[in-house]
Amino acid sequence: MIRAAIVGLGWWGQIIARSLASSDVIKPVLGIDPLEPMRAKAAELGLETAPNFEDALARQDIEAVILCTPQDHHAGQIEAAAKAGRHVFCEKPLCTTAADAERAIAAVRQAKVQLGIGHERRFEPAVIEMQKRLADGEFGNALVLEGNFSQDKFLNLPADNWRLSKDVNPAGPLSATGIHLVDLSISMLGTPTHVWARLATLGSHFANGDTLSITIGFQSGATATLNAVLATPFMGRLALLGSKGWMEIRDRTHPENPTGWDVTRVRRDQAPETAYYQPHPAVRDNLEAFSRAAQGKGQYPVPYEQMLANVRTFEAIQKSAVSGRIEAI
Repeated sequence: MIRAAIVGLGWWGQIIARSLASSDVIKPVLGIDPLEPMRAKAAELGLETAPNFEDALARQDIEAVILCTPQDHHAGQIEAAAKAGRHVFCEKPLCTTAADAERAIAAVRQAKVQLGIGHERRFEPAVIEMQKRLADGEFGNALVLEGNFSQDKFLNLPADNWRLSKDVNPAGPLSATGIHLVDLSISMLGTPTHVWARLATLGSHFANGDTLSITIGFQSGATATLNAVLATPFMGRLALLGSKGWMEIRDRTHPENPTGWDVTRVRRDQAPETAYYQPHPAVRDNLEAFSRAAQGKGQYPVPYEQMLANVRTFEAIQKSAVSGRIEAI
């Protein structure tokens, strides 16, 4: 079992702690946060606590760190953890610039430690099946991926929260939910080449936008059309359209507390097929896959090349949202 420290004990750090409570693969034993109230909540979950990131690296019994920190901290923390010989699981986005991501990935490679990324949507059963059916040729050539991951969970955040900061997080819907869709697009459609994005604040007070639409062009000629809105009730939808058929996945509830997925699959000249997929702990699956890879018991399913492509796309989307132009990735 991997013994880990969770760094950042806010909303998502606490979800990870609860998700891993029953894991026999990775065990959080330490919680790090500069704020005492956050440390108190972690203590209620059975974790030892400390205020500083360096406290995790100083403990020899900590084999991995799970970063749930603001995104502008990620690159430096990944490099520091790797140099200290710790495996690193980082919440999305991995980094904010391609240059930072390249340095972070180089650091983990040099240290021969494992890097994982918080793209748990890859681990949802319906998404796994969509990817398998695409790879098996059932849908023919991939033509378009449509995605929508929207929510209104941030409407009650204080205005000074980093998630709403135009400086720290200039395209809020992208880092909140849109980046998951970018990751799924890359995993299914391959290498992205160009992007066009439009960002607006239409339904909130958010300084960094609440409505984001993205079009990504891929080397294959396929296209992803993605939407991420932070001023509407939850909606989760993913649809892959191919030359021989299509498949659509609809979330019943936010992935924070999944209650299952409704799936429709259509093949040419055949009647539509529908299915319900039971709730599944995708967050835990992702962290356990990371832990097994760290122990040399399997390959982590998100290649570093795809992590880097995601950050390059993240950077290009932010650039396009400002310029209003199609930007190269």
